[in-house]
Amino acid sequence: MDQFLDQLEACVPALRRYARALTRNIDLADDLVQDCLERAIARRGLFRPTGPVRAWLFTILLNLHRNARRTTLRRGTQVDIDTVPEMATPPPQPGHIALAEMARAIDTLPPEQKEALLLVALEGLPYQEAADILHIPIGTLMSRLGRARAALRLATGTPSEPHLRTVK
Repeated sequence: MDQFLDQLEACVPALRRYARALTRNIDLADDLVQDCLERAIARRGLFRPTGPVRAWLFTILLNLHRNARRTTLRRGTQVDIDTVPEMATPPPQPGHIALAEMARAIDTLPPEQKEALLLVALEGLPYQEAADILHIPIGTLMSRLGRARAALRLATGTPSEPHLRTVK
């Protein structure tokens, strides 16, 4: 074996140690060292014996590591497909059931509450316009809406919103 290959072989443990410290992954470190040695042997003619082989090898290893890191950053992080949870869509049944339950609850409301609620909630009319349509004062409309909403919360089992108080 010639002297160049002997020097390469002597540097392998130090290269592996450095590569493991750089990558924090044994497999990636071994691949990095292998690529480094492969490149060093392939470009043996470029080595100028003015300095130690060790420094040249570490330079190659570091450049390969930097290139690999840049490539990884450009490509993004790879995730194993088996670890990714399946994309799921919620089943439509709960929404349909809730809608049917709400429709039944609205049907049980007294007619004046149902009319007020449908004008405001379904048609989206402003309170004053809904009150004008029903020929009632706006306060009466608000009372009917309040009673209708409370009855719906009771009928559907939806808890009422908490009453917040202002603390001075």
